[in-house]
Amino acid sequence: MLDTVLGKLARQQDPNVLVGFDHADDAGVYQLTPETALVQTVDFFTPIVDDPYTFGQIAATNALSDVYAMGGKPLTSLALVCFPDKADIEILERILAGGLSKMIEAGCTVVGGHSIRDEETKFGYAVTGIVHPQRVLANQGAQPGDRLLFTKALGTGVISTAIKKGVAKQSWIDAAVKSMTTLNKSAAEVITGSVTAPGVVHALTDVTGFGLIGHAREMALASNVSLILHSGKIPALEGALDCVRAGHIPGGLKANRDFAECLVEYEGSLSDEVKALLFDPQTAGGLLISVSAVEATALARALQDAGVPAVEMGEVLGPTKPLIRVTS
Repeated sequence: MLDTVLGKLARQQDPNVLVGFDHADDAGVYQLTPETALVQTVDFFTPIVDDPYTFGQIAATNALSDVYAMGGKPLTSLALVCFPDKADIEILERILAGGLSKMIEAGCTVVGGHSIRDEETKFGYAVTGIVHPQRVLANQGAQPGDRLLFTKALGTGVISTAIKKGVAKQSWIDAAVKSMTTLNKSAAEVITGSVTAPGVVHALTDVTGFGLIGHAREMALASNVSLILHSGKIPALEGALDCVRAGHIPGGLKANRDFAECLVEYEGSLSDEVKALLFDPQTAGGLLISVSAVEATALARALQDAGVPAVEMGEVLGPTKPLIRVTS
């Protein structure tokens, strides 16, 4: 729906805008000087876990991710708070404290924010970072022959739905929370270090609300390429497939599937659960990297050495149909 609305808006003409919303990228990038550009993003949502401190951590990790996904370094953030008038103020304190802990870990200074009364709690941040204008890593730029790497497992959406229903096993919750509170900082540092060798990483995006297929679709369309994804190499969080089998399907997964599955062709024996998980909306998800084939193994090893569980799970082809082919 938002994609349709944005397509009807007038386009502003500003040569300093290096990345706007034309290609549904992760953040906006605005050039200030020949050496410096701002990276700007905003994200907030309702609680997806019961513990306020953990919710704050997840919200911060998710908001910071878009800056990392552009190859940027977060500098400052503004908190966005919606909170019920009669709720326990200590809950809000714990949410803010959790968010602050991740901002400190990221080296990003919270400089203020805005709050309103609301019947439903919502929390997140507007984050500003910096990047060299010639080292912006957008979702545009994937090249035929590239390999696709992914840095986290799928399943936070379906597990969060199970949490809301009160049926998630503790081991599932623990796995999802660990994923959602792990910054993409280490991964981004390895990736941006790799671009000191020109042409290694061609495109980058984080996999969040539109699911793996949705964000892969954006990369493919922006880059005028098609993609092959090997489902057997894509990791899933503990309990994720169990949640799908039990019908713990978030509305976002259904919306993602309705929107993007028309561009997907399946090959081999893929289960319905695996197909569904490819559309699962992720919170603070992993980075999807399009990297030169000759450097893919070295980059994956460097990520793994930094503690990032990166896997090679696909390839980039020239423009063809289907836009995305998923193999078993």
